[in-house]
Amino acid sequence: MRIASFNINGIKARLPRLLEWLEETRPAVACLQEIKCQDESFPAEEFEKIGYRAAWHGQKGFNGVAILVDGEDPLEVVHGLPGDPLDEQARFIEADVRGVRVVNLYLPNGNPQPGPKFDYKLAWMERLRIRLCELLERERPTVVVGDFNVIPEDRDVWSVSAMANDALMQPESRAAYARILGDGWTDALATLNPRGGVWTFWDYQAGAWQRDHGFRIDHLLLSPETADRMVSAGVDKEYRGREKASDHAPVWVGIRD
Repeated sequence: MRIASFNINGIKARLPRLLEWLEETRPAVACLQEIKCQDESFPAEEFEKIGYRAAWHGQKGFNGVAILVDGEDPLEVVHGLPGDPLDEQARFIEADVRGVRVVNLYLPNGNPQPGPKFDYKLAWMERLRIRLCELLERERPTVVVGDFNVIPEDRDVWSVSAMANDALMQPESRAAYARILGDGWTDALATLNPRGGVWTFWDYQAGAWQRDHGFRIDHLLLSPETADRMVSAGVDKEYRGREKASDHAPVWVGIRD
């Protein structure tokens, strides 16, 4: 069972590339971030044409997440990150798929820092940790995927100095991510690539893709029940190089059924 994550950076602008990736790689579950559309304009029918059913949480022009499942409906469980009833940003969705709880998130960027956006990021990460601890306590197979907007370690970025002042790499962001892992989650890509050097994002500016100036911010976290079933994980890097591509590449993890 392959569970994938893809920050599509605008589902309307990237729909041809997204459909192309789905048909060529055929993940069982595809979690999307930054769909950037309202609920009523989500192109569910386009995915149904190729056999995928969807659950989504949209927002006009910003954010937005969706879970696509090959051949069946995802059973949506949670719509929005719990913990702050005033937070209306569409960044979080959970669904049950074939006995696995799938959590899809788009974590706040936090720039510029310091400032209110960075404070929101850290508060969001604390709420996320609380929710994920609740899921761990249930001891059921769970996979948490998405754009975390955190570069966990120096080995996860092409240049430490170039990103030193970015919210993605601040000590507070890294510490919050490390606390989540410390609760019992396995970072699939880091586990299988202990030397680092694996990127999931390349900026559109300054020839970052052509120069391979990237970093890793798209993560796949496994609960103990799914970490024992992991057989592979990777990055579909070539899709970043295609025409009108997202600035992220898809990432995925394979677990035994």
